[in-house]
Amino acid sequence: MKSIVLREIKSFFGSPIGYLVIAIFLISNGLFLWVFQGEYNILNTGFADLTPFFTLAPWILVFLIPAVTMRSFSDEKKQGTIELLLTKPLSIWQIVNGKFIGSLLLIIMAIIPTFIYVKVISSLGMPEGNIDMGSTIGSYFGLLFLIAAYSAIGIFTSTLSENQIVAFIIAVFLCFFLYFGFEGLSTLVPGYMNLISSLGMQNHFKSMSRGVIDTRDVIYFLSITVLFLSFTVYQLKSFKS
Repeated sequence: MKSIVLREIKSFFGSPIGYLVIAIFLISNGLFLWVFQGEYNILNTGFADLTPFFTLAPWILVFLIPAVTMRSFSDEKKQGTIELLLTKPLSIWQIVNGKFIGSLLLIIMAIIPTFIYVKVISSLGMPEGNIDMGSTIGSYFGLLFLIAAYSAIGIFTSTLSENQIVAFIIAVFLCFFLYFGFEGLSTLVPGYMNLISSLGMQNHFKSMSRGVIDTRDVIYFLSITVLFLSFTVYQLKSFKS
């Protein structure tokens, strides 16, 4: 599995993809948080916290992560190398996990530089250091689990077509629906609002952003991740047979 992970990382940084992903994520966040006037501008909120960042990041990642994962298996199918990949002395789960971890590590690399925001916000607080570290740490944990879920969805959709654009569009739709869709549907059925919204990722991400790591939220994200990785394995097994 290690060889698959290293292969994925090398392919990302052997082409402009890895650098573009990191640059786009950091630049887009930086512009919205510090330059553009609007509700996401931290300097305009008057509060020393990173709530605008954690509100904006899921939107950006809805498009960015599918762009990273769309080539995972679709490119293998298009190039005709998937048969060679499946004949390696690795189980299908190891191959899928290798692809998944490779994509996950790339997105985490894009997240790490944002830690400087914590230092900046802390220094801007009155008094200095007046920042809710509990909610900040909880939000970063929530973002990590969200990235894992998005990546698993993207890996799965890459098995559905050899066309990377098709894989990208399906992944964007699924990520968008699972994060924002249930929140919207809950408003249509007031009597079951809490139940329906609890099925979406946004509800659990917001819960973790409060600074309390609830096992129910962790289990939810892990379940989504494992479910879509299982779908990926099933797809590859059907292709192999």
